[in-house]
Amino acid sequence: MKPFKFDISTGYVLTTGEGAKGGFLISLEPKYAVVPALSVGVRAEIAAAVRGYGGNSYYGYDNAEVKAASSFIATADYYFTQNYSFRPFVGAGGGIYSTASGETNDSESAIASTAKSTFGGMARVGFESLHFRLGIEYNLVPNTSYQDYYNPSTTLTTKNSYLGLKVGICIGGGRY
Repeated sequence: MKPFKFDISTGYVLTTGEGAKGGFLISLEPKYAVVPALSVGVRAEIAAAVRGYGGNSYYGYDNAEVKAASSFIATADYYFTQNYSFRPFVGAGGGIYSTASGETNDSESAIASTAKSTFGGMARVGFESLHFRLGIEYNLVPNTSYQDYYNPSTTLTTKNSYLGLKVGICIGGGRY
């Protein structure tokens, strides 16, 4: 097996919280196999999701929020077998997550919360088969708090953690 490979993945984002809706993600991850069962790498990812929730308690508006996160994290994957046809794995990582969100309501006003960079972590499971990769990743990112535009004495919290269901291809690293 070749020690270097490059993963390109895309997938579906599931967020948590009231009115959580889905989104999409794309990631790039170069890796190096330290030993056949362990690879280390660096993942760059962009994820975006939409969330709808009940109105502002004071004005009664219906609100929607668009959230985006980019991450640059160090990763490690442990492979349970050296069978290139089917290689289940578990992995983890940690690094910098940058988050931002924009909000709109039925009064047609838009409010953007401040962007924030923070340390976060990731855990994943999945498998590789030849040059195909399928995985589930949970990205643990601290919540963001900001003041309500309509009621500055109220602090709102945005949940930033998300689950990613990913499918991708592996370039290099194999016998072919």
